[in-house]
Amino acid sequence: MPEAFTKVSLAAVDDAAPGNGFGDRWEARVAREALGAERTGVVFFRLLPGKRSPFTHRHREAEEIYVVLSGSGRVKLDGELFDVAPLDAIRVAPGTARAFEAGDDGLEFLAFGAHHPGDGEGVEDPWTEGQP
Repeated sequence: MPEAFTKVSLAAVDDAAPGNGFGDRWEARVAREALGAERTGVVFFRLLPGKRSPFTHRHREAEEIYVVLSGSGRVKLDGELFDVAPLDAIRVAPGTARAFEAGDDGLEFLAFGAHHPGDGEGVEDPWTEGQP
């Protein structure tokens, strides 16, 4: 039986970005396993100033919620751009393509959602592909 609760510092969770070749754009601290969560995922992202997500993606089944913690920028949802600022919460339905762009001060945000193994897929998008 799993523990009744788990507490971790997201700052102490390993940054997955460098190992995946994305360390020049963002930090990605994937905390589901560190928390021992079985059905829910949470990721802390820190997008560097002026950078975009290294890829655009969508999920077949998972609904996600993003919460902006600090900074500014934009989110691209199925080709439409929206400004984002601290404490904005964005719900993204399954099948919706999404990616973020940081403003001059960077962008920190959390992603939450139900865990569906193998559910995510990349989406071809010139907005995120081929960035310096």
